[in-house]
Amino acid sequence: MTGQLLVRGMLVGLLAGVLAFGFAKVFGEPQIDKAIAFEEHMAQVHGDAPEEELVSREVQSTFGLFTGIVTYSVSLGGIFALVFAYSLGRVGKIGPRGLAALLALAAFVTLILVPGLKYPANPPSIGDPETIKQRTKLFFLMLLVSVIAGVIAINAARKLIPALGSWNGSILAAALYILIMAVAGSLFPTVNEVPHTFSAVLLWKFRVASLGIQLVLWTTVGLTFGWLAERALSLPGFSTRA
Repeated sequence: MTGQLLVRGMLVGLLAGVLAFGFAKVFGEPQIDKAIAFEEHMAQVHGDAPEEELVSREVQSTFGLFTGIVTYSVSLGGIFALVFAYSLGRVGKIGPRGLAALLALAAFVTLILVPGLKYPANPPSIGDPETIKQRTKLFFLMLLVSVIAGVIAINAARKLIPALGSWNGSILAAALYILIMAVAGSLFPTVNEVPHTFSAVLLWKFRVASLGIQLVLWTTVGLTFGWLAERALSLPGFSTRA
């Protein structure tokens, strides 16, 4: 079963990558172009020489963007399928579609949304180069804390639901996750590397577009894979063994 689900997961990841690329091309790339124009303008104001491009902007925004997103999404789809196969039958009486949607939602919240609230995405051409390494390290530490908090919340839910019921147990487990992340967010340092002269509207649009790319990707994976898995599991010749 696992191998068959893995293939389906990678195919779903491919579809999600194509859709995410389309979203990024329409909503994300224009914001990056404006951010680059701002950087070039500031360089001219300060009399700095323009940096040499190792890869042209045209390649970055087309083939490079497509390759990066699709490679990431296909890998993500394969990992998602493995997690789904492991979770199948271990998460109450929820069906394949519900399980896939729940896993996608949990992954989006713990891996993308919550860490991004503390350290949101910035245009690649904006910010102090000296803080990039520190900010990247802090983001991945926050992501790690979010994953650990998610595991703690899931284990708590498995113990609380039999005693308090599905609704109350789930609410308390979610509250535990929020509490852990709120404490972590208050303890982690804030990094503000965006120049005060940079457009707040442009920064907001870029961050919304970045979040939208991930939302398109995870929504496609969760809903499409759940549909395919449900159909596959209903086939007479589909093995339920790994």
